[in-house]
Amino acid sequence: MPGTNLTRDEAAARAAAFTVQSYDIDLDLTSGTSDPAIFRSVTTVKFTAVASPELFIDLIAPTVHEVVLNGTPLNVSEVVSTARIALPGVLTGENELRVVADAAYMQTGEGLHRFVDPVDGEVYLYSQFEVADARRVFACFDQPDLKSVYTWTVKAPAHWQVVTVASAVEPEPAGNDTAVWRFATTEVMSPYVTALVAGPYHRVTDELTVRDGRTIPLGVFCRASLAEHLDAENVIAITKAGFTWFEETFDCDYPFPKYDQLFVPEFNAGAMENAGTVTITEVYVFRSRVPQALIERRALTILHELAHMWFGDLVTMRWWDDLWLNESFAEYASTRCQAEATQWATSWTTFSSAEKSWAYRQDQLSSTHPIVADIRDLEDVEVNFDGITYAKGASVLKQLVYWVGQEAFDAGLRQYFKTHAWKNTTLKDLLGHLEETSGRDLEAWSAAWLRTAGVNTLRPVIETGADRVITSFAIAQEATADHPHLRPHRLVVGGYDLVDGKLRRTTRIELDVAGELTEVPQLVGSARPDLILINDEDLAYTKIRLDAGSLDTAMGHLGDFEDSLSRTLIWGAAWDMTRDAELPARSFVDLVLANIASVDDPSVAQTLLRQLSATLESYVAPEFREETSAKAADQLFGLLKTAAPGSDSQLLLARSFTSHASTKEQLASVEALLSGALVIEGLAVDTEMRWGLLTALVAGGAAGESEIAAELARDDTATGRVHAAAAHAATPTPEAKAAAFTSVVTDGDLPNTVQAAVIGGFNRVHDRSLLAPYVEPYFANLTRLYAERTSEMAGQIAVGLYPSAQPVALVLAATQQWLDTTDAEPALRRQVIEGRDAVERAGRAQERDRQG
Repeated sequence: MPGTNLTRDEAAARAAAFTVQSYDIDLDLTSGTSDPAIFRSVTTVKFTAVASPELFIDLIAPTVHEVVLNGTPLNVSEVVSTARIALPGVLTGENELRVVADAAYMQTGEGLHRFVDPVDGEVYLYSQFEVADARRVFACFDQPDLKSVYTWTVKAPAHWQVVTVASAVEPEPAGNDTAVWRFATTEVMSPYVTALVAGPYHRVTDELTVRDGRTIPLGVFCRASLAEHLDAENVIAITKAGFTWFEETFDCDYPFPKYDQLFVPEFNAGAMENAGTVTITEVYVFRSRVPQALIERRALTILHELAHMWFGDLVTMRWWDDLWLNESFAEYASTRCQAEATQWATSWTTFSSAEKSWAYRQDQLSSTHPIVADIRDLEDVEVNFDGITYAKGASVLKQLVYWVGQEAFDAGLRQYFKTHAWKNTTLKDLLGHLEETSGRDLEAWSAAWLRTAGVNTLRPVIETGADRVITSFAIAQEATADHPHLRPHRLVVGGYDLVDGKLRRTTRIELDVAGELTEVPQLVGSARPDLILINDEDLAYTKIRLDAGSLDTAMGHLGDFEDSLSRTLIWGAAWDMTRDAELPARSFVDLVLANIASVDDPSVAQTLLRQLSATLESYVAPEFREETSAKAADQLFGLLKTAAPGSDSQLLLARSFTSHASTKEQLASVEALLSGALVIEGLAVDTEMRWGLLTALVAGGAAGESEIAAELARDDTATGRVHAAAAHAATPTPEAKAAAFTSVVTDGDLPNTVQAAVIGGFNRVHDRSLLAPYVEPYFANLTRLYAERTSEMAGQIAVGLYPSAQPVALVLAATQQWLDTTDAEPALRRQVIEGRDAVERAGRAQERDRQG
């Protein structure tokens, strides 16, 4: 991100020097007649300085035409640089700045993204301003703690919808099939949560009466060509449930005048919490049948962004150091809301299976960091949207809730919102309110959990007599050498016995665990349960292990748990043991394949099948990989044929089989499913399934250019073109791999989602030697890519093309040579190190797999 960085110290100096009264933003989205890559941006900013410092305002634009400060034109060539406009002559007191520029549309999912729908040729725009990309649309002081109000005026084609963070307005005709939208002034907010979405979006409306009596208009939007697939009714129902729950739980009225949710194309993330104008990836507009796991995930995303309206938009972090708190709180609150206010009562099971697994994985990388990260500048924050910031933070917040008590936690939140509405805060502010309502000193807790990195492991230490009576029980806590911190944990120990063929909890003990060894005298003198589960109910953030007897019971009865969460914790322990080279990878493969049919939670089943894929690809020893993968695919196909017709399990198994099919016989089955020669009752071979089947055939050398072209003719949509790009890149020839690599690394003109698809297709190989020639070019191009591309696009390449499929020793040597000889940006260096860590872990797991 050369020339576009902003440091924490620079931001603090600006925040101390002035306040921003208002922005007037005037955009002409019809001005690109001669150059459709640009639009006219005119910004008028009023701000008050307490001194006369050397100030600058942020703007990234190809051309700046005018800079006028307090009525005096400034020399554009002297004051404008890559991302800043210097402001010499700022007055103590009130100032007014006017900037006229040609801003650029983006194809990277940053700034104002421009997309052309191949179905009807219509143009769709949406903004994405987090972390600091509002400056790509209008001149602003682009940092969270310089809040202000915004007045938007937008000229656009008359048939468009134009949506900002202000309430909807009727457009004024402006001739030549254009119109002008003049929006009212918004509430006070940070630049990164303002927004603009424009285009001929399909719109569904509803309304909601909130607790203070206001009627809040609700809108759900998507591209016109996707309108038939938009499940607006479900989206609105989840939204309404969330509104009621959040207002009651937070004891705080919804702060904005309307609430729009816009499903937008080529979106990099899941969603973005723009104030009352949430943008969501249109992946959540389902063109084909999807498993309930994805519908549950969409609901969680909707609730996550809604939670941000209070925690993030109404009350906002001062600087990106507290990004973790913003995201962790939304993750915790949305999961709790989903469990208490929607049909997904087992949301904490999904959280344990997916989010916590992500957190544990991230926390064991050498790049792990404390939850409260030291965010020195924008480059630091770009790589901290990670499993620590989201999932570990949310896990620790959940643990804090149980430590201080639910009522005290909620009371502290209510005080926090009342005290700091429309302001900026730090972690200290929230902890102060929680200390007041709980009566607990949180300084030690904060030091142990928020300012240290790494994950602990808890193991049971059990002694029993000949009659299976427990004579001693303790919990041992371990830490790694790199992060030797032993932490306090509030947790539950559960004892399970086989009763009528089911594993039923017969013992529950809640206690605090601290230090190297914690005695549990409550179990002494009682008969040993068939299975003892540390961290039952998943209150604590920790890896767990089972004693030998409990592990044997668990492995033999994974399908017999009465409770989904306890079963998921056992699965999590098995996955951790596999990744930690304690359980042979092929044993984990056998465990999943033997038990996946009994997993009745679609989200957990989806996670397990993804872990199965990762195990086959990375953790099975190379000499066993081909045979193990082929056997796994055969078993998956067998499970598919016997799965309940039309069930989620059937759909998930079909997708998993398709992704692993490699033998001649397996590919013949895939072809038969695609052609209709093989029909499996209840399995819909719809648009998305067809692309999955075809791409499997292409990757296996059983289909090619003509088949891809024919399928694209059936589905010549934006999503169809993305699938076609992935399929082309998956073609198992040196020429196809070379073309894919060149299009991503050399040409650099692919939109963000197409680039991601090409990278995915490039990596999809049965013969890994096809990718061997690209190890050296990958490392040779990294620093250039980070110099030339945006952080989003460069990071996608650095992570996606890391040559993890090549032999471990070769990859580690090439990586170390690059690290030793290259002066790379910290963000790039971190991404490469994380790739190395994953390969090192794979090497250890492969060695354990060899031992059997």
